[in-house]
Amino acid sequence: MTKTIVTYEHENAALTQGYRFICGVDEAGRGPLAGPVYAAAVILPQGLVIDQLNDSKKLSEKKREDLFDVICAQAIAWAIASASAAEIDEHNVLGATFLAMRRAVDQLLGKHPEIVPATCFALIDGNRCPELPIASQCLVGGDGKSPSIAAASILAKVSRDRYMRELDKMYPQYGFAKHKGYGTQQHTAAIHKYGKIVEHRESFRVPKLKEHE
Repeated sequence: MTKTIVTYEHENAALTQGYRFICGVDEAGRGPLAGPVYAAAVILPQGLVIDQLNDSKKLSEKKREDLFDVICAQAIAWAIASASAAEIDEHNVLGATFLAMRRAVDQLLGKHPEIVPATCFALIDGNRCPELPIASQCLVGGDGKSPSIAAASILAKVSRDRYMRELDKMYPQYGFAKHKGYGTQQHTAAIHKYGKIVEHRESFRVPKLKEHE
């Protein structure tokens, strides 16, 4: 069974600075050749323990889906946003990731009248922080250390996977439901055979096919 992150060490440290609401922020989908990048922002009740809450990458697809509903039901507030493949090409993937994170935080601030920039602090997974309307701190490996960031990682990952499954219904020849847009051999072969669609990131290099294919 996946270990549950129960320590609110980083959230509590921010609370001691006078903030009332601590939101975790994380992204999903920076690496694929197709589809948007997603980001989520989540404020959990301090001390809340959600069984098996952890980095989304350590969880099965079914467990992520189950936890998605639990997080949405028990969070004080949550928001999910994205940046399109075209925006990834325009801003580069890091810039588009920051754009999605900013959108998620902006949405979060509108969820409740007491959640305003002066009362809210963001814990962001990674080593670089986007420009946000609230104070923030980066936390490397945060999705495995902070319950708030772990919750955000799950919302972002599940939302993006759902989007790619819907995209698969429109373009079944690419197999998006299976590989979610990553550069697998199946996806690479489909691009070489059928070409790209609007959901493909033009700025990403498509791998060459292996000789036996």
